[in-house]
Amino acid sequence: MTVTPPRTPRTDGPASVPSARSAARSGETADGADGADEAVAATAEAAAGEKGGGGQGGGELPPASRGFLAKATLVTAVLSVAGALLGLVRDQALARLFGAGSDTDAFLVAWTVPEFAATLLIEDGLAFALIPAFSMALARRSHGAPGDPVRALVAGTLPRLSLAFVAIGALFIGLAPQLVEVLAPGLPDPALAVDCTRLTATCVVSFGLAGYCSAALRAHRRYGAPAAIYVAYNVGIITGMFVLGGRWGVRSAAAGVAVGGLLMVLVQLPSLLGQLRKRGVAEEASAQEEARPLDTLLLTTVLLFALCRQSQVLIERFLASRLPAGAISHLNYAQKVAQMPMILSVMVCTVTFPVVARALAEGDTERARTRVERDLALAACVVLLGTAAVLACSPQIIEVLFQRGAFTAKDTAATAGVMRVYALGLLGQTLVGVLVRSYFSAGRGSWYPVAAMASGIVVTSWIGALSVGSWGVYGIAAANAIGITVTALVLLAGMGPRSVPVEVRGVLRELSRPVRAALVATLAGSFAAGRFTDPLSGLAAGGLTVTVVFLLLGCALGSQGIASALRSVRSATRRFSHVRS
Repeated sequence: MTVTPPRTPRTDGPASVPSARSAARSGETADGADGADEAVAATAEAAAGEKGGGGQGGGELPPASRGFLAKATLVTAVLSVAGALLGLVRDQALARLFGAGSDTDAFLVAWTVPEFAATLLIEDGLAFALIPAFSMALARRSHGAPGDPVRALVAGTLPRLSLAFVAIGALFIGLAPQLVEVLAPGLPDPALAVDCTRLTATCVVSFGLAGYCSAALRAHRRYGAPAAIYVAYNVGIITGMFVLGGRWGVRSAAAGVAVGGLLMVLVQLPSLLGQLRKRGVAEEASAQEEARPLDTLLLTTVLLFALCRQSQVLIERFLASRLPAGAISHLNYAQKVAQMPMILSVMVCTVTFPVVARALAEGDTERARTRVERDLALAACVVLLGTAAVLACSPQIIEVLFQRGAFTAKDTAATAGVMRVYALGLLGQTLVGVLVRSYFSAGRGSWYPVAAMASGIVVTSWIGALSVGSWGVYGIAAANAIGITVTALVLLAGMGPRSVPVEVRGVLRELSRPVRAALVATLAGSFAAGRFTDPLSGLAAGGLTVTVVFLLLGCALGSQGIASALRSVRSATRRFSHVRS
């Protein structure tokens, strides 16, 4: 029987948490900054709330200062960007060594396994269940709960999850031929795809363990190792391609996935073991604490949501498998580059996720609502600036990044066209990333986001099936953009009793401002980029034009997200100038 850890009653009277919140808020507004500074201060507020009980666990988590949290946020951002850049280097190496033909298509079918595993086990899925669970266990330990709740949680979850990871990985290895047939029935060389799939299927175990370590470490306020996992992962893949590519061909990339997955676990293991070895006074009675598995409903709904979201990739590759060779590769390269703005924008809500969760736990829905609305405005501005740059400079971006070796000018033109269509769905992707955290931040399962994502998948499948015959890869990319936008609108419409009660009309009104700025910036940037024959010069001119026009017009229209971002940049500049002096 699954036992949900109960909320620990406060032991120091009702005034402790409000006073911690008041202190955090006073520090939050001390420099008049919004945006990133506010997010850091809000995270400090959540940490202060967790420590409000005074703790009897021997100082399990010392109070986190604003400086510590700012440094942790900076480290996370730097390592995440480094991992994303190495991902681009990985894709460049794949394009240079193996081009965009049938061999690369075979690997990218096998790549579906790590793509799904990353979403389900590291990013959107397991983290939504594990981080609240570990946070609650740490809070119970600090309040002097009998036994050691953290080790009890590990004992109740890690063995069972590890067995599940091994069983699913072995199943994928054994059923690799059938899996390839389902994913890409029209593939010209299914045997190569089967070999690659058997190698990449090992990541079900390594990604599962890596995701578990990441969730536990973040709950312990250890951010460096979890942020470094994609650096280690991509280093493994790149090394595998260059060391083994001459003998194994594209199978070397699949072997690199297996090695990279192992490195993701190893880079976090020392830090996690160090945290679990720390002993509080409550640990002396650890035998009294019963093992506590995760809440079944929460785990089921978060995994089903992540599975539905990632199934867009399955639909795309299934439809593209019957198109000419290289179609899957063009879709893959276009999507990877186009999603970079979305990845950067979602970092905002990654920092503030525990803030919203803490506010809902305390019944402060107004604070949660304000935080979510600000996150939506800021994240939308970041992703729309990137969308405008992608739409304006797609040919230049792809030529600079990929056109060398086996990746030809024809591949550049096809990939750039698909990337522009993908970019139309970036705002929807970002809104889904921000909104879904609101649904799960209370630590309870919810079927509504699963239904919202399923509705988007139905739209994607229907439009893709109807358009692929006439429009090919462009129809597939358009189906993706429309489907995720439908999901975002359904999630936004449901914000209320099921989640944080944001003012939907106000949110849409605010989003319209950066959307209008992005439209004008796209036209101006496209004109500027087209004035140059050299792709690098065109990219620089187009990118600079997009940025200037977007910021100026956004400020003129009164976009709160742009104003918040600019205040954050000014505040960060002052802080770094102060540190240097």
